Amino acid sequence: MKKEELLFCPLGGSGEIGMNLNLYAYGEQDNQKWIAVDMGVTFADDSIPGIDLIYPDPGFLIDKKKDLLGIVLTHAHEDHIGSVAIIWPQLKCKIYATPFTAALLKEKFKEKKIDITNYLKIVPLNGKINLGPFEIEFITLTHSILEPNGLSIKTPAGIVLHTGDWKCDPNPLIGEKIDEKKLKEIGTQNVLAMVCDSTNVFSEGRAGSESDVRESLLKIILDLKKKIIVTTFASNVARMETVFYCAQKSNRQISLVGRSMHRIYKAAKQCGYLQNLIEPTDPRDAKNISRDKIIYLCTGSQGEPMGAMKRITSGIHPDVFLEKNDTVIFSSKIIPGNEKKLYAMHNEIVKNNIEIITEENAFVHVSGHPNRDDLKDMYSWVKPKSIIPVHGEHRHMIEQAKFAKEMKVPHSLQIENGDIIKIYPGETPKIIDKAPSGRMYLDGSVSVRDDSNSIKERRNLAINGYLEVTLPIGNNGKIRKPVISFKGLPVDDLDDTFIFDMEDEISEICKTFSLQNKKQEYNLIEALKQNCRRIVREKTGKKPYTRINLARI
Repeated sequence: MKKEELLFCPLGGSGEIGMNLNLYAYGEQDNQKWIAVDMGVTFADDSIPGIDLIYPDPGFLIDKKKDLLGIVLTHAHEDHIGSVAIIWPQLKCKIYATPFTAALLKEKFKEKKIDITNYLKIVPLNGKINLGPFEIEFITLTHSILEPNGLSIKTPAGIVLHTGDWKCDPNPLIGEKIDEKKLKEIGTQNVLAMVCDSTNVFSEGRAGSESDVRESLLKIILDLKKKIIVTTFASNVARMETVFYCAQKSNRQISLVGRSMHRIYKAAKQCGYLQNLIEPTDPRDAKNISRDKIIYLCTGSQGEPMGAMKRITSGIHPDVFLEKNDTVIFSSKIIPGNEKKLYAMHNEIVKNNIEIITEENAFVHVSGHPNRDDLKDMYSWVKPKSIIPVHGEHRHMIEQAKFAKEMKVPHSLQIENGDIIKIYPGETPKIIDKAPSGRMYLDGSVSVRDDSNSIKERRNLAINGYLEVTLPIGNNGKIRKPVISFKGLPVDDLDDTFIFDMEDEISEICKTFSLQNKKQEYNLIEALKQNCRRIVREKTGKKPYTRINLARI
């Protein structure tokens, strides 16, 4: 007899921080219904020229779209919703989100000129939805963004608690406290597994509270006498409100700088948050306010090339500039991988006699993810039979599996993207198969695979440069002087020796071919390409991307 199964499959976010995409399935093997939880992105680094966004390969999910009951979103961070508008047109299913997440998602679809109205279903806080065999309850948690939710996913086999991103904040400032009562209630039921955030598992103690950051920031700001620029994650609305609060308490005006900051502020206001605050001043007007009476709240806390802070420190922002004795507060952590560009920015700031305050020298930030004591609480409330760590690099996930064992959680399972895990039936979850998984790059407005020719060619261009030779050929088969151009080679454009040597080589090669025979054109092009690349390699050590054009005149 066929048995019903409860399956879990991460396509992104397991073995990495970011790019979350998780799938659940329930039913008999030939008749399983699926839901997707979150669809995020991660951000490219300098090793992938021309690419900004990376998202999980959705091919496995697209193959199952006729059995896909919907996309359920836990919260509005980019690593959880950033690829919804990219992938959804291939799925055309319903999307479920709480009001703030839905407001930001609408803007993403609006930018793509897609009317999502009939598909986007807004779920009230602590609301419930029924999707086939899945009864899903949204559980209020605390995190570094508005309306973070865990999901209690109830099936005929039992419950899976999908935590999403969370921490235990006793005073989150905006939004409700973590719903400890509901989590304890769930813990009295049959919780087969908890799929849990692993980001901060190496950090002892607790993640800390936004209220403590507010108290510390106010003390710091009250002691400062000149212009203040605070940069943080735009999505952290509690931190945004804190800067408004500090501005008011220090008799300063506040100005928002950066597109994301304005977008999040607008969405939060629409959803009923950020009420009774002082009105922000337009940056064009704020530059006329006395330096000791203004705070700028800016995007770009990670040194993003197009972020407001990068433009300000580079002196190219049209409205905001830094002067001697001003202060810049980085109210954020340094995300691993961003150290180089951020420290370069810090050095650019301090060398101009501007004070810089970061989490390294002051208490200006708390994380949104659970430290070890937070994890202990969650384990004790939910009492899962198994822990499946996600949202972390392999080292984080392995450590959480060890930590859960120390905390007497009966079972844990180490997984990675693409693993298909059978949660039920069976005493413990186990990996039973592998789904195709990988990364997709958003190259301009086109999605390409990580092994696409456009990426390979661009990497080659970035490393080795470009060489182009155009060879004019007359009707009599005689060649004229070739036109040689190049980019990115360590050669002076006026280096006649380089050009003459290449012209001589081209002439010698052409003598060995009958240029009146079009069938020999391919062989000629290949010979020219190889020998021109050889000359460049001998003179510069580079192997440029080379293009040969034959132009019959």
